Amino acid sequence: MNFTDAHCHLTKEFYNDIGKVIEKCSSAGVTRYIVNATDYESVLEVLELAKKYESVYGAIGLHPEDVDKGFDYRVLDNAIDNKKIIAIGEIGLDYHYDNYNKEKEIEAFKKQLIFAEKYHIPVIVHSRDATQDTLDILKEYKVTGLIHSFSGSLEIAREYIKRGFLLGINGVITFKNCKIKEVYKNIPLESIVLETDSPFLTPVPYRGEKNDPSHIIDIAKFVSDLYGISLEELEKVTNANIDRVFMNK
Repeated sequence: MNFTDAHCHLTKEFYNDIGKVIEKCSSAGVTRYIVNATDYESVLEVLELAKKYESVYGAIGLHPEDVDKGFDYRVLDNAIDNKKIIAIGEIGLDYHYDNYNKEKEIEAFKKQLIFAEKYHIPVIVHSRDATQDTLDILKEYKVTGLIHSFSGSLEIAREYIKRGFLLGINGVITFKNCKIKEVYKNIPLESIVLETDSPFLTPVPYRGEKNDPSHIIDIAKFVSDLYGISLEELEKVTNANIDRVFMNK
């Protein structure tokens, strides 16, 4: 197997030895990783990881939950010619917690979308409890990319797909009471990718443990059963989807 983890956070905040994690995951059949930054410090780390490991590609940007931190947007300009930096992410909107700063989140989101549009770079979008604002803002820009951890309705899924976005499936789909599996049954394979969001969202039967990209295989087994296809076909299609959207820089 040669699966890709389309969205993970392999940074020192969560893992003591990233080299060992990559070695373990590669042995399990995960051989490519898109590591997402969330703030300025992790942007610098992702740049180093992409340089150090052939299998690591980077997405750099400011996460909506981190908009109150300082962020030097010049780091995006400085990385524009880096072939290993393939997306602006993880960016977006998050209205889940009571203390969110809607105005600041929208400002940061738009600023990074302007950059992505200008340089024709895909985006990796985080949207939680903010579906309508996310959609309305994305319609203002000519961008494509990935809707990370998509968990919306079929109608919303089709809106994103119409705009050229892929939808990220992670461990949530394995949860007992998860309804999103019924949505994905009606979504074409050409519009999905697999992701772990490591170290978060560990799939069944490993819930409660720290997640890592090796669990892409567990997610893939669940998704291949859902679609009634082989692991080999799922690997081929999801990798082709990533290549089409992200690897043409």
